[in-house]
Amino acid sequence: MKITIFLGPSLPLSDAKGILLADYRPPAGRGDIIKAVDDGAKIIGLIDGVFYQRIAVSHREILSAIKNGVIVVGGASIGAIRACELDVYGMIGVGEIYRWYKEGKIIGDDEVAVAFHPITFQPISEALVNIRATLNFLIKMKKISEEEYEIIIRIAKEIPFYLRNYNRILQKAIPELGNRRVRELEELIKYNKIDQKRLDSMDVLKKIKSII
Repeated sequence: MKITIFLGPSLPLSDAKGILLADYRPPAGRGDIIKAVDDGAKIIGLIDGVFYQRIAVSHREILSAIKNGVIVVGGASIGAIRACELDVYGMIGVGEIYRWYKEGKIIGDDEVAVAFHPITFQPISEALVNIRATLNFLIKMKKISEEEYEIIIRIAKEIPFYLRNYNRILQKAIPELGNRRVRELEELIKYNKIDQKRLDSMDVLKKIKSII
C-alpha cells in the first residue's frame, strides 16, 4: 500500500522516517494531491503545504482523492485546516491544532504559516500555534497571567508571519510588561517551549501507521 506524505518545516524528514516509511514529498501546492493519486498513493498524509509561494492545495483535489478511495489524513499545518473543512466528507483530522480550528479557537492561515528555508525546509519563524501552546502551558503552570497571554498574542498577530519570533515579540512587549518581566518571560519560554506543529505531525504519522 503506497503512502505519500507532504512534509516540510513542521517535522524534520529524518524524524518522520523514524516513525513511518513512506514516499515523502515537499509541502503540497495546487495539483500535488492529484499527482500523488495518479502515482498510486492509497493513503495521503497532508501536513505541510504552501500558502503564498504557489496556489494552495485545493479542496476539490482532496475530495477527488477521497472519492477514489484514497485515505487522506491531515494535521499540524495546512493539513489541519483542510481536515477541519473537509472532515465531514471523509478526511481524517488529527492533533491539537486541528481541534483548535474545529472548535473555532483559531482561524486563518497565519496561525500555522511560517517562513522556511527553500531547500532544507528548516523553519525560520515561529508559528503562532506554537506560541499559543507554549503560553497555554505557562498559564497552566501559573507562570504567566491571562493578561500577559493576551498581550503577547496580540503583539504576535501584529507581526507578519515570516518575521514572527519570540525575541521580536517580547521586545515589542517591553512598553506594556517592562524590561524585568520580559527578561523573566524569555527564560520561561526558553525552558518551556512547545512545538505543537511537530507534535501534531508525529500524530499524523502515528495515525497512518495505526491504519495500515
